[in-house]
Amino acid sequence: TSVTSAKVAVNGVHLHYRRTGEGDHAVLLLPGMLGSGETDFGPQVRNLNKKRFTVVAWDPRGYGHSRPPNRDFPMDFFERDAKDAVDLMKTLKFSKVSLLGWSDGGITALIVAAKYPSYINKMVIWGANAYVTGEDEVIYQAIRDVSKWSERTRKPLEALYGYDYFAQTCEKWVDGILQFKHLPDGNICRHLLPLVQCPTLIVHGEKDPLVPRFHADFIHKHVKGSRLHLMPEGKHNLHLRFANEFNNLVEDFLQ
Repeated sequence: TSVTSAKVAVNGVHLHYRRTGEGDHAVLLLPGMLGSGETDFGPQVRNLNKKRFTVVAWDPRGYGHSRPPNRDFPMDFFERDAKDAVDLMKTLKFSKVSLLGWSDGGITALIVAAKYPSYINKMVIWGANAYVTGEDEVIYQAIRDVSKWSERTRKPLEALYGYDYFAQTCEKWVDGILQFKHLPDGNICRHLLPLVQCPTLIVHGEKDPLVPRFHADFIHKHVKGSRLHLMPEGKHNLHLRFANEFNNLVEDFLQ
C-alpha cells in the first residue's frame, strides 16, 4: 500500500502526517525531539502489517513539515502536543487509536493515555521519562551542541531543517526540558501515570545513552498492569536498529 502525505488544520496550525495501511486498528506514531514521521519511523511506516493496521505518523507543531509555526517550548508543550495528537486523529475520523511513542513522543503518549482514556486502545512507549533528574541534565547538556553529534544522527535532521533551525531548536529543546527540573520531583507527567488505563508495553534498550534504566522502571511501576520488555543490545533508537524484532513485538502486543 502506498503512503499518503497530507496536512490538516488542527488547533490553529497545519499538522503534517503520513498515513498507510487499511486495517481496522488505527495506530498513531509519535516522534521524539526534532522528530518527524519520515525521519523517526521509516521501518514502522513501511513494514507494520497493512491489512491489520492503519498507521499514521505525525509531525508535532514546529517539527518536520508541521511548520510554520517554529517550534517553541512553553511549560505545557507536552500537553499541547497531546491535545494536538488527539485532535488530529479525531479530525481524521478515527474513533479509537493505539499509540506508539518514542522518547518525547512516549511522554506525549503517556499524557494522552491518562487524559483521554476512552479514546485509547493500547500503548507502546520506549525511551521515555516521567521526570527530570540531575543525571538527565548532564545528558541533555551534552547534546545541546548539534555540531558534536555523530554525522549519522545529524545528517537526516540537517537535511530536513537546514542547519540553523536544527541547531537553534535543539538548544531551545534542552532549555525546554530542563524547565521541569525546577518543579517538585522534576515532574513532567509522573502524577498522570496512575491514570493510565490502557494495556501498556514499555520497551527499554539497556544501552540507551540518553534515558537511564530507572526511568523505564519507574513508569513500569506506576502504570497499572504494564509490561516491561528489555532489549539488551538496544540503544535509544532500538526501533530503527532492531526494526524487525521491534515490529514483531509491537504487532504481537497490539493484536
